[in-house]
Amino acid sequence: MGLPTTLAMAVTAINSVLLAVLVSVWLSNYRQFRTPMVLGLLGFASVLFVENLIALAFFFNSMRTLYSMDPLVGSVVLGMRLLELVAVSLLTYATLK
Repeated sequence: MGLPTTLAMAVTAINSVLLAVLVSVWLSNYRQFRTPMVLGLLGFASVLFVENLIALAFFFNSMRTLYSMDPLVGSVVLGMRLLELVAVSLLTYATLK
């Protein structure tokens, strides 16, 4: 497992924490306001949270596969996870304000 893959795992864990914060805030807001927009945000964050947990499980369980050793694949996955981190960070910042 190369450095990009290890960094991608760390970024995925950070994304999961931020998404858990979003889910908790939006769940609280939905209980209070019952609006479709908040329900949509809650659904979005929940699905993305589950996707990140599956990605973490995949990272830990499939490191023996041939393509996981390819530095290009690790770099691409890291890039995608970093883009997600930027998006989720902006959304978390706006939500908590």
